[in-house]
Amino acid sequence: MDPSIPPSAPSSPPPARPARFNPLRWLGRLITLSGLVMFALTVVAVAVLGGFLSLGSDDSLHEQHHSLSKTATDKIAVITLEGTILDGEGFVKRQIDHVRDDKAVKAVVLRVNSPGGTVSGSDYLYHHLKKMVADRKLPLVVSMGGIAASGGYYVSMAVGDEHENVIFAEPTTWTGSIGVVIPHYDVSRLMEKWDISEDSIKSHRLKQMGTPTRPMTEEEREIFQGLVHDSFQRFKEIVKAGRPRFAKDDDALVKVATGQVFTTHQSLANGLVDREGFVEDAIDRAIQLAHLDKEQVQAVKYKHLGGIFDLLDMRAQSRRAAPGNELAALLDLASPRAYYLCTWLPVLMAQGDASER
Repeated sequence: MDPSIPPSAPSSPPPARPARFNPLRWLGRLITLSGLVMFALTVVAVAVLGGFLSLGSDDSLHEQHHSLSKTATDKIAVITLEGTILDGEGFVKRQIDHVRDDKAVKAVVLRVNSPGGTVSGSDYLYHHLKKMVADRKLPLVVSMGGIAASGGYYVSMAVGDEHENVIFAEPTTWTGSIGVVIPHYDVSRLMEKWDISEDSIKSHRLKQMGTPTRPMTEEEREIFQGLVHDSFQRFKEIVKAGRPRFAKDDDALVKVATGQVFTTHQSLANGLVDREGFVEDAIDRAIQLAHLDKEQVQAVKYKHLGGIFDLLDMRAQSRRAAPGNELAALLDLASPRAYYLCTWLPVLMAQGDASER
């Protein structure tokens, strides 16, 4: 090494460049962190609500205080029947099952606000109410709301004939409509106008009985009339079982079993109901029949508890959007069916039981 050349200083690394801010990287981290936080919150929410709601299930009932003592152990159960009756399963049936298993319930008030529905659905609810009353030996009182007609009146006959003054109607109630209808519509002339022909292959001429694509034949009309007659006869027998007055006087029943609806004033005069009154009056009567102390009893009602998806209305939307549901609903509407229903509209009802509400 040449001593005349001074030794060079050791080389030092170049100064570090400050890290460049990358907005996309930070955005990605923020989104990831937010997702983790939301997931954690969702887990906590499900855990908290798990004791009250069943995820994706709509079978839960929640008991609510209706009136009278909040601390009493003896109960008067108010079972609500609202809306059109279809298959009979659903909220009303779950209320019946719940009451049957609750030993603290000493009497029942059936709150009816329904124009009726299918023959089979109405009879199904009637059957299970009668069975509940018989199994538990529970007094049953009916409280009619705005309308308790046709199938709604049919179900009300579960009160039986053991006690007097057990059907209460509000001053503005419409009830009655004792009768049966099988809807039928003839669109054959409309099909001709649109140049549409129907050419189904069937095993027998009666297989498509009631089709709207052609006028109904006299043979078909006679068969349908027989179905209506049998269902109508059963309706009248059910009324006789619930209204002793009509069991003793066929002419009185014939007078009101015309499909007509009646006001409360008219219903009282014709023996369709017992008393004008509200749900509170029906509860008081149930307390009397159960021989309870009004100060030591509470009236309860039941609320439908859906799952989380039901609360967000996601489940209902997914059902409506599911492939094939539209076809199933269309096929159901196209099936001949007898109704205990008070309506002048075409019977166009979606799948499911409206009394779920």
